Amino acid sequence: QVHLVESGGGLVPAGGSLRLSCVASRMPFVINAMGWSRQAPGKEREFVAGISGGDRTDYGDSMKGRTTITRVNGENTVYLQMNSLKPEDTAVYYCNTGTLRGRFKSGASWGQGTQVTVSS
Repeated sequence: QVHLVESGGGLVPAGGSLRLSCVASRMPFVINAMGWSRQAPGKEREFVAGISGGDRTDYGDSMKGRTTITRVNGENTVYLQMNSLKPEDTAVYYCNTGTLRGRFKSGASWGQGTQVTVSS
């Protein structure tokens, strides 16, 4: 069973930055696209960013221009660098597997999430 563990969330003031990490295990990491989504209280989960095994990327509209997704295949890790954070970015951020052919499509495996709170 695929195992995804996120880390790096926390409390940050508006305008600040955070880098989230997701370590994957029990899966062939290099051939899987990986993504990040988020869910704020009372809202639906929304796509943030995705990256293929070959480093093609896709970004959702909500944080485009303020985020960068990268991966290190040798470490089975995908990162999400978030800059210029806003209070409306407050959410639980989830790492997940998926496919990336044109646009990222989420797969079945998800991590437990990491809380990001942006104070005003």
